Amino acid sequence: MEARRQKTAGGLARIKDTLDQMIKTRSVITMAAVARTADVSRTFLYEHADARALVDEAMNQAAGRRVQDRQTVQDELEASWRERALNTEAALKSAHAEILAQREQIAELIGQVRDLRSEWSQEDITRIITDNGNLKKRVRELAAEGKCLTGKLSAARDNVRFADKRIADLEVQLTERTVSSSNRP
Repeated sequence: MEARRQKTAGGLARIKDTLDQMIKTRSVITMAAVARTADVSRTFLYEHADARALVDEAMNQAAGRRVQDRQTVQDELEASWRERALNTEAALKSAHAEILAQREQIAELIGQVRDLRSEWSQEDITRIITDNGNLKKRVRELAAEGKCLTGKLSAARDNVRFADKRIADLEVQLTERTVSSSNRP
């Protein structure tokens, strides 16, 4: 009897170790796989209530882990898709802003083209020609005035140079007179 109890206890210990290892490695837990790995018979697993309870508990725990693993994978996928959706929304918003800016620019350019295509009245043409003639006359006057001012500026620079030279000559004469009067006894 004692030997039988020890054999049963050894079988239960091997089953428990096998189940712990299968749970860690996330292996599929079946009666056949447990019996093969723990080196016990299937009959032992089915007939002993403790062995059957250990296997059933491990199967339930593994099933719970599989559900949890699926949920984790699903959450990761959902987070990935959520991030992609947010990035897409930002890109779409940027694209809409760019399209709006381009539409405004196109509208402005079309308005300018329409302005250029419009018919000019005889008054407008006369006014533009008159304004153009007046502007050309003003340019000639300003060019002549610029030439005159350039000449005056050149003359003024010559006068300044002459005055600087004259001042330098006078300073030399003054210095010579001072030196010669201080040399006299």
